[in-house]
Amino acid sequence: QVQLVESGGGLVQAGDSLRLSCAASGRTFSRYAMGWFRQAPGKEREFVAAVSASGVSTSYADSVKGRFTISRDNAKNTVNLQMNSLKPEDTAVYYCLVAIQLQQVVAGTPRNWGKGTLVTVSS
Repeated sequence: QVQLVESGGGLVQAGDSLRLSCAASGRTFSRYAMGWFRQAPGKEREFVAAVSASGVSTSYADSVKGRFTISRDNAKNTVNLQMNSLKPEDTAVYYCLVAIQLQQVVAGTPRNWGKGTLVTVSS
């Protein structure tokens, strides 16, 4: 099973940028779609972004389109989330996830989740 470890969270001000990374274990990383979900205090976990196994296809939540960019490096077994123009409503714990298909990532039905990294955006 692919194990996931997120990093890069922190406290930033509105308008700042932050880059999250997710390191995955296992030699079959390049076979899986990857993505990010987030959960704000008192809210349900929601989809943020996803990338296909090849890296060619991506999907984003409407709330982050144009501000966030997901990418992956199959040689380094990592998936990244570049977050620009951050807003206070982006404050959440961000979770990395892995699935066989892109649609499974978007639906939040993965093979595994990471433990999350906290992003706090102050106004």
